[in-house]
Amino acid sequence: MKRLAAIASMLVLAAAPAFAAGSKPANVIIPQNVQVGTTQLPAGSYKLEYTGTGASVQVTLTQAKKTIVTFAAKAVDQKNNPGVDVITNGKVTSLQAINLDKITFQVTDAPHSGQ
Repeated sequence: MKRLAAIASMLVLAAAPAFAAGSKPANVIIPQNVQVGTTQLPAGSYKLEYTGTGASVQVTLTQAKKTIVTFAAKAVDQKNNPGVDVITNGKVTSLQAINLDKITFQVTDAPHSGQ
């Protein structure tokens, strides 16, 4: 019985990161100026953190510990080549997704400016 309890405890601890509502910060390079909702995001290096899972994720991009933008996104688990997906409509280039090694964040809502 003790052995079964020990195995169950190990499984719960091993599975906990998969269900975490937060993230370990990741560095993201945005190679060109992009629009995220109504916020103009300059090209540069950002720290990405997120909370939530699945279709209900809040992504925050910071620089020098200052929040630049927070936006709603859908998290999709998939292997990627890290980078960003953008779309240009006229003179406006909009951020569509941020691809990390094992997860993609698809922009779903207008952001909240951190400035």
